[in-house]
Amino acid sequence: MPLTRFAADAFSVVTICLVAILLILGLMCIAYSFYFRSRINNRGFVQLSYFSGPWIIRIAFILFAIWWGLGEIIRLSLLRRALHLKWQETICKCYIVSNLGFAEPCLFLTLVFLLRAPLQTLDTGIMNRKWNGKTAGYILLYCFPIFVLQLFVILVGPHLKEHDIALCTYPLLSTLLLGLFAIILTSYLFWLGSRILKLVINKGLQKRIYTLILSVSGFLPLRVIFLGLSVLSGPEQFMFEAFAFLAFLALVCCAGVCMCMLVYRPVADSLALGGSISFRTLEKDRDSKFVELSLFSPTQTDFFA
Repeated sequence: MPLTRFAADAFSVVTICLVAILLILGLMCIAYSFYFRSRINNRGFVQLSYFSGPWIIRIAFILFAIWWGLGEIIRLSLLRRALHLKWQETICKCYIVSNLGFAEPCLFLTLVFLLRAPLQTLDTGIMNRKWNGKTAGYILLYCFPIFVLQLFVILVGPHLKEHDIALCTYPLLSTLLLGLFAIILTSYLFWLGSRILKLVINKGLQKRIYTLILSVSGFLPLRVIFLGLSVLSGPEQFMFEAFAFLAFLALVCCAGVCMCMLVYRPVADSLALGGSISFRTLEKDRDSKFVELSLFSPTQTDFFA
């Protein structure tokens, strides 16, 4: 079934609206994080300092999500029709490298480091002032091989043109690379989630962790599957655009859930409770038998002091 201009524009408008919602949510979470930091610094809430430890990495997670969303808008043919064909080809190349090679891997690597943070010792974890800087460096380092591979695929791959418009498609090899990354990440998240659940001391936290792990482990493979199915249809076909939109929808939902679980809820609960103890650490000494959780907080009825 050929893709009509009306259908293409409809997909584009919905995509822009969803990215706008994600952008607003992200900016609100960033503002909330800065407000949280100011409350700690101005009022001396020392008991909340552990919760605010990974604040830079939390904001980085939001910025990667916004970067990815803006890339999805740039991909749309609705906004590229007025450009010269050569510029359209360049934008399509930059989109694949930027989103599939940088923004998406960094987004999920940031998620992994945020989830892993409570399992680290107090000396090397988020109480360490250098943790945010080191973590940012590790994220970029681990993302670099994927970035290089996606860049190589784009430079040597074919480029499609139709009616004087460069078509932004998803190369099969790029999708396979993303699929391999998704398999490794999902497997690690399940292992990481099992370790975290052993340390959680109330059911409220367990539900949040289950929601986060299952969302990522569900939406990320779905995105890869839809991108893979898009290869089976020509870029001028309706099914190609439908699969591309479903792949976009899967990741935008995942990013929204992660923002709420990793940024908004921890800050909101911390401000409401004034800090709480939610996790047992792996430390043996008495000074660190219990630490506060940087990602989640229990409900008020489960408060431990």
